[in-house]
Amino acid sequence: MASISSLGIGSGLDLSGLLDQLAAGERQKLTPLTQQKGSYQAKISAYGKLEGSLSQFQVAVDKLNDAKFYNSVTSKVTGTAVTAAAGTDATVGSYQIEVSTLAKAYSVATDGIADKTAELGAGTLTFTFGNANPSEELEVDVTQAESSLEGIRDAINAKNAGVSASIINDGSGTPYRLVFASTETGTEAEITKIKFGSVGGLAIDTNTEVSAKNAALTVNGINIVSQSNRVEEAIQGVTLDLTETGTSSLSVVRDTPSIKDAVKGFVSAYNTLQGSMSELSSFDAATGSAGLLLGDSTLRHVQSKLRTAITDGVAEGQLQMLSDIGISLQLDGKLKLDEDKLDPLLDDNMAALSDFFAGSSDETGLAGQLGQTLSQFLAEDGRLDNATSGLKNSIERVDLRYERLESGIESTIERYRVQFAQMDSLVANMNSTSSYLTQQFEMMNAQLG
Repeated sequence: MASISSLGIGSGLDLSGLLDQLAAGERQKLTPLTQQKGSYQAKISAYGKLEGSLSQFQVAVDKLNDAKFYNSVTSKVTGTAVTAAAGTDATVGSYQIEVSTLAKAYSVATDGIADKTAELGAGTLTFTFGNANPSEELEVDVTQAESSLEGIRDAINAKNAGVSASIINDGSGTPYRLVFASTETGTEAEITKIKFGSVGGLAIDTNTEVSAKNAALTVNGINIVSQSNRVEEAIQGVTLDLTETGTSSLSVVRDTPSIKDAVKGFVSAYNTLQGSMSELSSFDAATGSAGLLLGDSTLRHVQSKLRTAITDGVAEGQLQMLSDIGISLQLDGKLKLDEDKLDPLLDDNMAALSDFFAGSSDETGLAGQLGQTLSQFLAEDGRLDNATSGLKNSIERVDLRYERLESGIESTIERYRVQFAQMDSLVANMNSTSSYLTQQFEMMNAQLG
């Protein structure tokens, strides 16, 4: 059977072009389905944008729904003797800190030997720490093959048990020394005894010994001793890192800047959400352009629920409405913060602010109420998830209709192609017969001539 590319050869007609036009006309039937699928996909994208804005607002809301957050503190250090980090259980206060001694780790070196790769003999090295019992000693077995300085170093370090070993070169005729060091500071980690067993050629150079020291400091005149330069619980909830000897002042204060930033973040996230919802439901009368979710019932439900949660406030407490803390609802649906009204609450009435947002439980404050509402929107099988799933199901149905219709169009085009091929062959035969008869008539005319 003739292929499409050969159509028209027999008849001289542009049958391929005609078939292409018929195919294009048939495929126009697919356009409404393509447009319908595109509208569903655009709406899914719009729901995704709405979900993203709701999630950002939920993060801001959840931050305010934690009563401990309103008790958070920050630390400020004057002087370079210490740095400090205040935890959630730190209390407000001022402290004078004087560091008289920094904690140090013990170290000692062996006498030098000429070749760091030479085998010294198999044996067991034994290290005793501080006032440890013999059962707490570290034993390192060294085979003949690993009894060089390099092998002993590696065997000790592989134990990872309170001693580190390294090799130094002092530039002498016997330059290579093993240096043993406690991996922690303080006298409890000090290496008090080293036995080399039958490993030959090693001896301690006592001139290289660096004694371990505990850190010593005072906090508001109280003497404190620490095995390390990180001191915890000397001040409740505060971790001190000692950096040098000297004096520093520490102030632990209420972290009002972070709390204020969280309130401002709440307002900003809500306004971003409101802007997204307005854009998705907008209509421009001049251009006729409309937002992707204009008139959408799911979006209207979200807007209504949020507006109710924002304006209803809370039932209990000194502060019950957003306006009580300086947040007002504007005509465009967005919030506006009056910092002059919020600042006195941050300074003098943090408990009331905590009660307003966090309440006595996770559900009673404004943030808790909003959190519940947002969770209903964003949960699996929630309003947005169900709307998106419905659109995805609609897209699957459109795809099936598209496939069936496309298959029917292909069958129609194939039928046209077969018919055109048959017509092309018939016209070619007729042309051939016509040419033959014309030749015969011309020959007869010539004979009769």
